Amino acid sequence: MKGTKKGSNKQIYLYMAWLASTVATLGSLYFSEIRGFIPCELCWYQRILMYPLALILGISTFQNDSSSKKFVLPMAIIGWFISFYHYLLQKVPGFAEIKPCVNGVPCNAQYINWFGFITIPFLALTAFTIIIVCMVLSKNINNEKGQF
Repeated sequence: MKGTKKGSNKQIYLYMAWLASTVATLGSLYFSEIRGFIPCELCWYQRILMYPLALILGISTFQNDSSSKKFVLPMAIIGWFISFYHYLLQKVPGFAEIKPCVNGVPCNAQYINWFGFITIPFLALTAFTIIIVCMVLSKNINNEKGQF
């Protein structure tokens, strides 16, 4: 019975990671296609990493296959660092001068600024964080069963 519960928990973590990636993907498309916000260079890098996660995690969730974490975790970690750097560019004075974006929309531009701290890179950072945490928790369930 314990194995069934652990398998069920693994499925929940996969589902939560897939849900986070899907919401982030749809939110990204909403901001660009409906609201008309033009993505900056760093936004494109985050999209390049987030969009496939929605597909990979969706397939993994519905097939109950956690082996995709070897692909998902590195992509999410790289995306997390890009989002964190992008958020620093927007919120830390003088940080943007280190390497400003020079093509198209500046990376320190803030299309949204809800409650004084929630920007689009912050939303991406949150989604990547949820995905990373879910993948790590899913990995811990497998390690308890003696698997990787």
